[in-house]
Amino acid sequence: MRSAVVVADTVAPADVHGVHGAAGVTQWTCLARCIGLAGDWEAVEWARVPPGGVSGEHLHTRTREVYVLLAGEGEVTLDGRRYPVRAGDAVLTAVGTRHGLRNTGVGPLEWLVIELPAERAAVDPAASGVRGGVVGSTVVRDLRRVGPLDPSAVIGGPLRLLRHVELGPGEREFLAADGVEHTVFVVDGGGRAALGDVRVPLRPGVALTLPLGTAVGLTAGQGGLGCVHAELVVRGGGRR
Repeated sequence: MRSAVVVADTVAPADVHGVHGAAGVTQWTCLARCIGLAGDWEAVEWARVPPGGVSGEHLHTRTREVYVLLAGEGEVTLDGRRYPVRAGDAVLTAVGTRHGLRNTGVGPLEWLVIELPAERAAVDPAASGVRGGVVGSTVVRDLRRVGPLDPSAVIGGPLRLLRHVELGPGEREFLAADGVEHTVFVVDGGGRAALGDVRVPLRPGVALTLPLGTAVGLTAGQGGLGCVHAELVVRGGGRR
């Protein structure tokens, strides 16, 4: 059976109370899971907390995470050290890093989560040219300016590309899942995605995840199109 592109959005998130032991409510939705994907993904998710909201500090023992801040501003804690973050920043956290996120702004704080199974390996953030973090984890300032970047240089693993894509009105980009799989999340603007003969409207909050063997053409609308794009290398022919 041929795999299909996964289309999801953030229109109807779940309300989750007490995330990682913190008081308050987090809005959350899962955009894609490992089921149906050949590569080593755990999940692609979206989350939002109101002003003053917290995603409590927690320790991952079997997964690593990438956060991309989509809206608002806050403070991330990595192993006890605090870093201010805002929309456009990315946070790379390796296995064994205790981390949490607090909304310090006046509006909602939203972020994209890419979660990956962990392989314990010694990595050096300095090798990637990324500044501002600790060994195995780091804060990337302004992904639009710094990117594209290779998260594997910091946290290891098969996620080899993280970038912000900006397409002007009418501009196009083609993505093929040939030896790699992709996830794309629309941040601003709009347009359409061509999935074979199917056309999918693109707007902020829409996500596309491309399993091995699929492809998509993105076309920006009159206001342009801004997306977060992540690419994961499928090793050894994918899951067994």
